[in-house]
Amino acid sequence: MSNGAAASPDRPDDLGRPLPEPVRQRVVGMASDTLGELTADEVPSALRPFARFAPGRRARLAAVPIAAAVDADAEFRARVADRIRTLVPDLAAAVAEGRRPSAVDPMDVAATAYVLRPVGWEDVVGEVLDQLERETASLAGERESESLTRLREQVAEARAGVRQERDRRRHELAALKEENATLRRTLRQARERARAAEEEAARQAELAARAREEAAADTARADAELRRLRTRIADAEAAIELSRRSAREGRDLASVRLRLLLDTLVDAAQGLRRELALPPTQSRPADSVPAREAAVGGLPSGPEGVVPLETLLTVPQVHLVVDGYNVTKTAWPTLPLETQRTRLVTALGGVAARTGAEVTCVFDGAKLAVPPPLNTPRGVRVRFSPAGISADDVIRQLVAAEPEGRPVVVVSSDREIVDGVRRSGARPVASDALVRLLAR
Repeated sequence: MSNGAAASPDRPDDLGRPLPEPVRQRVVGMASDTLGELTADEVPSALRPFARFAPGRRARLAAVPIAAAVDADAEFRARVADRIRTLVPDLAAAVAEGRRPSAVDPMDVAATAYVLRPVGWEDVVGEVLDQLERETASLAGERESESLTRLREQVAEARAGVRQERDRRRHELAALKEENATLRRTLRQARERARAAEEEAARQAELAARAREEAAADTARADAELRRLRTRIADAEAAIELSRRSAREGRDLASVRLRLLLDTLVDAAQGLRRELALPPTQSRPADSVPAREAAVGGLPSGPEGVVPLETLLTVPQVHLVVDGYNVTKTAWPTLPLETQRTRLVTALGGVAARTGAEVTCVFDGAKLAVPPPLNTPRGVRVRFSPAGISADDVIRQLVAAEPEGRPVVVVSSDREIVDGVRRSGARPVASDALVRLLAR
């Protein structure tokens, strides 16, 4: 082959026939791997656009230009040959000597001979191609024999199928004849039943006419009975209304007597208090629970919030106990703790002022050396739990200190507190309910 003109990558002039596709793929793979190891100056100009591709992608997308470069560029082919001699020196030496190792894949032998091109390489490649052609022809003959065998089997199956279909059609025809005879018998029986049904319908129509006459008579009797019952119901309703009026008059008299007795008891209690000169109550049961009070002073409190009344806070002598941090972290979780305390205590002052309820707010102070200062509004008691005692324990002690029967409302979303105070007779309320009340 001349160095001036590039031969076809699939039909080298020295062989006179195209390389089989498996051999061509092996040649392209060798050249693609070599291309990735060359410097930019050593890469043929036609392959430079593909030099940065991965080897697999390069062999797939640039197979034609790589094969052409191997065939036409002697310098590039020599570099591919050098890499083959480095990777498989035994195979390269055998091909250079004109030998064909029997243990090596013939495709690899042909590809190596095609790239190295020693003396007589055409014969080595030609032998491989002849062997491949013989194997291909043998496989083609085997495939044709197998195809002929399959066709014969299919013809035999088709003939058997035709015989089975013919037999099936005969059985179907016999079955259809029998079914036709059965249908005729069925039609004759149906006609007989139809005549009998017509006779039965006539008889039933006569019976229905008699039944309608009897129903009309029964309806007349029922209407008379209904009118009689309506009269009795009207009399019963009149008697019930008279009974209700009498009961209402009796209840009104009992209510008047009970109200008079209650007013007498209230006046007697007030008179007894004046006679004994009892002073106003100065302490509450909640004052007996050990806890640390907030220091006086600190940041000035803001204006009292306008809070509407709730049903529980209108009960006389109600005691509202608030789990401080549980409420503030529900309402203002991003604010500093000091701001949270001040905002809650100020808002509770508004609740106490409007409802007259006794309000105690408990904060966790176990980790505080000294309780922080707070401006406590009138009617609000602020307590910090002492060292070694949690705010939950202080709240349970406050509830336990109250006398049985006094209404106590505990605001907290802590499940342990809720369950504990409920067993003690207090009514738990979720923190977000108080938050909504404060936000109004």
